[in-house]
Amino acid sequence: MASLLSLSVAMFAGLMMTRAVKNLHLPDVTAYLIAGVLIGPCFIGALKVPGLGFSSYEQLEGLGLISDVALGFIAFSIGNEFRLSQLKETGRQAFTIGVLQAAAATLLVDGALLLFHLALPQALSVPAAITLGAIAAATAPAATLMVVRQYKAKGPLTDLLLPIVALDDAVGLVLFAISFGVAKALGSGVVDIYTIVANPIIEITASLALGALAGLALTHIEKFFHSNTNRLAMTIGFVFLTVALSMLSIPIGPMTLSFSSLLVCMMLGTVFCNLCPLSGEIMENADRWTAPLLVLFFVISGAELELGVFQQLSSVVIGLIYIISRSLGKYLGARASARLAGCGEKVVKYLGITLLPQAGVALGMCVTASTLPKDGALIRNIVLFAVLVYELVGPSMTKWALTQAGDIQPKSREVLERRQRKLAAAAAGKK
Repeated sequence: MASLLSLSVAMFAGLMMTRAVKNLHLPDVTAYLIAGVLIGPCFIGALKVPGLGFSSYEQLEGLGLISDVALGFIAFSIGNEFRLSQLKETGRQAFTIGVLQAAAATLLVDGALLLFHLALPQALSVPAAITLGAIAAATAPAATLMVVRQYKAKGPLTDLLLPIVALDDAVGLVLFAISFGVAKALGSGVVDIYTIVANPIIEITASLALGALAGLALTHIEKFFHSNTNRLAMTIGFVFLTVALSMLSIPIGPMTLSFSSLLVCMMLGTVFCNLCPLSGEIMENADRWTAPLLVLFFVISGAELELGVFQQLSSVVIGLIYIISRSLGKYLGARASARLAGCGEKVVKYLGITLLPQAGVALGMCVTASTLPKDGALIRNIVLFAVLVYELVGPSMTKWALTQAGDIQPKSREVLERRQRKLAAAAAGKK
């Protein structure tokens, strides 16, 4: 009962916060995150009143299934952006920018943190520096997708943004696996070629293959249903199934085969949207169904942000270096690669700003990085600090960049006046 009450409070708090910050013109996702921080263990949850907020981080860990499913649906929706008709126009540009801007962020963070290591070697080790550099490549697809949906963004920048955010996951996995392998080798003195090279390639290939098989199966099974309701139920069930399968770890001799949930679900959406003639309508209905789930996801994400990282000055200083160098890497990398790919001037100017949000994938890498001897706790604190900043500020910056690029259009005066007349008529009818 207490958990159900906490979830209902979370949903209510997130929705009410969007009204409370309405005059600030913040994206809804930022309001959800703020609501989560307020009802989390650092504020209202600290009162320990059963059902009133989240009283501990252990309680939030028990709700991890909601986050896993929500990220699955987000990846499934992003897969819809990889329609072959669109990729013929933007595929080469998206691939070029996706790879180069991620590499630029990693190199710039590596350089900045290694310089800090030379100045204060006791505060930050080389393994920690290069691991943080790899984590910097990842971008959060959830916040970006929510901003695009809320404001119905449409245009050249949006057409490139969503595929690039999806590619970030694959590029980030490769960069992280290589950097983390090097970091462990520096610590132990043993170079494991499998961990550095083979593991990320196998994980990405297996994830894409599993997603493709699931997409083929979903497309075939949908043909047996003629009701929109049943088709929607089947699609939702397949996303649940795909998320569950992606959590499997299969031991094969000396190695363990694992999957990336985001890549699997993204491939599911990609195959489905390209093969099923009714995919557009089905995915649009699925997006409506998942709206409440995403509210809970972001409120819970806000509650999980640990404000205690501000207590350690070293984490704050290194965190600021990480945030500044990563932001420069994303912006300059996107700007240079977009110009190289022949994009329009507005895309060149504003794309990098939309790639700043960071959360889920980076936190997943952080869990793996926490196994580094001596450096694990420091890496975790720095990433948590960066995620806290990026998640609260990033969505607003994404909205601003999309508006400046012309992909978010302000509501016309006619639309606003029509809405005002409807509200006035409804108020008069109640009297």
